[in-house]
Amino acid sequence: MHLSRAGHVAAVRGLLRRSPIVLLLGPRQVGKSTLARDIARGFRRATTFDLESPPDERRLAEPSQALSPLRGLVVIDEIQTRPDLFSVLRVLADRPRSPARFLLLGSAAPDLLQRGVETLAGRVAFHELTGFDVSETGARNARRLWLRGGFPPSYVAKTIAASAAWRRDFVRTFLERDIPQLGITIPTNALRRFWSMLAHVHGQVTNWSELGRSLAVADTTVRRYLDVLVSALVVTELRPWHENISKRQVKAPKVYVKDSGLLHTLLDVETQVQLDGHSKVGASWEGFCIEQVLAKIGARRDQAYFWATHAGAELDLLVVAAGKRRGFEMKYSDAPAVTPSMRAALLDLRLDSLCVLHAGKESYPLSDRVRAVALERIEHDL
Repeated sequence: MHLSRAGHVAAVRGLLRRSPIVLLLGPRQVGKSTLARDIARGFRRATTFDLESPPDERRLAEPSQALSPLRGLVVIDEIQTRPDLFSVLRVLADRPRSPARFLLLGSAAPDLLQRGVETLAGRVAFHELTGFDVSETGARNARRLWLRGGFPPSYVAKTIAASAAWRRDFVRTFLERDIPQLGITIPTNALRRFWSMLAHVHGQVTNWSELGRSLAVADTTVRRYLDVLVSALVVTELRPWHENISKRQVKAPKVYVKDSGLLHTLLDVETQVQLDGHSKVGASWEGFCIEQVLAKIGARRDQAYFWATHAGAELDLLVVAAGKRRGFEMKYSDAPAVTPSMRAALLDLRLDSLCVLHAGKESYPLSDRVRAVALERIEHDL
């Protein structure tokens, strides 16, 4: 089920009732701090620490002394900059009838914070906040959302130029400041080149050797770069699904730049006209629609796959959840039709349903178990 901003507030409050610590994950500027303020309104007492604020840093110079007396909700923003706090939080969470709940805001996935998060095993719950989706912005704004992406400052910017400028600044700050703050020492120019390269293979099956040759580095270095961007929540991997059939199936993952606006910045695309004329327009639409589908149906990342055979049959998105197999194809066209590849996916994967998400205005059945759904109708027809 799709979560609105109010839905995210309710979900996190529910996690805080069940767990002493909740880690709210999402890239910088996606709205975590604003959401935390909304969550805090439900508590009689709330204390916030922003670890990018020098005064708050000084307040936590002796973290145990600073945090132990607090009651109600304690919010710690940018927790990835202070991994030493995790051991203190573990002790505080284990107090009998713990008087406080801790909401941690982080701009990196748990695997990048592995050592610290491991100390909180059994005490921490996770919730991911993504950017705006079409259910929040409204169907008539779907193309604006696709072009600008879901980061609130980018989406609400007064002009296309202002939106593009914000995203360029985001990319630069992310590479020059955010990545080093995580303790990662990859040269900024090398990671920028790699991220831009990923934008040009967005939606394609990963070829480690080819990427390595292009960057003149080893395959293992490419894998490390990718792991960093995935863990920093700006790139996503879609795993391949394997079925017990006679056909040879693709076993490497696909890679997507998670936010369509950032993808367009890395491709040097600023306007809709430029996007419509770009060679990656179909791939951009595919990645954008995948994110919209996952947001709408509430699927976890570990329930999402793609499927492809070496003979050419493929399925953009397969969601396996609640005992059902739902297939999704993304078509940047006004009038999609059933293709041989779709028929192969229906048969080989034994799909319960297949939805073709398209750029037109109407939703309608295409055949048995296959339905065309307009992106603008996703809230009502998916």
